[in-house]
Amino acid sequence: MKILNCIIIDDEPLARKGLLSYCNDISFLNVVGVCKNALQANDVLHKQTVDLIFLDINMPILTGLDWLKSLASSPLVVMTTAYPQYALESFSYEVIDYLVKPISFERFLQAANKAYRLAKTTEDEQVFFVKSDKSLKKIKIDEVLFVEAMQNYVKIVTTSETVITHSTLKQLHENLPDQLFVQTHKSYLVAKSHISEIVGNQILIGTHKIPISVRLKKDVLQKILHS
Repeated sequence: MKILNCIIIDDEPLARKGLLSYCNDISFLNVVGVCKNALQANDVLHKQTVDLIFLDINMPILTGLDWLKSLASSPLVVMTTAYPQYALESFSYEVIDYLVKPISFERFLQAANKAYRLAKTTEDEQVFFVKSDKSLKKIKIDEVLFVEAMQNYVKIVTTSETVITHSTLKQLHENLPDQLFVQTHKSYLVAKSHISEIVGNQILIGTHKIPISVRLKKDVLQKILHS
């Protein structure tokens, strides 16, 4: 059975306690963080692998939706809120379910089961999601050719399209299997399986030419030769 690491984000102590109790009763949910605001949750995301977020909307400092908008990519998200009027906006950010308080265990279990099915599908397909044009874009890992950093954005070039997302190369690298990708330059991350040739300080992938920095060349060649 796949275990989903999840975090609970709610500013109300009783709500956090209730959601934690529900999670503890579901065998495939493993709570790795219980947070009273989005900033605490942000710290958890940087330290833990998180598959699922139970997210309240109306919180101090930063609302749940504003925090969700700030993430370059996010785990599966289930909204848990007392405000039904935000449902339409929430679903525009590809949340998988919207639970209105008070939340029954039956309704919570339904959302958890949906998350489990989606997580299994994602795992089997080897995909990840990034925000692009106010929606979440699904990208198959084996179709990624390379990633290029462009100031506050990155460009993901795949076999079929180019996707621009607000992120850093470091953040995106953390979402990709390290054994499949190699950083060739401070601005480039390359899929090893799509490399067709290395000429001097350049990697060729089809018609694309990706630079190899002098500082990283030895490490790049070692990773490619021993992949």
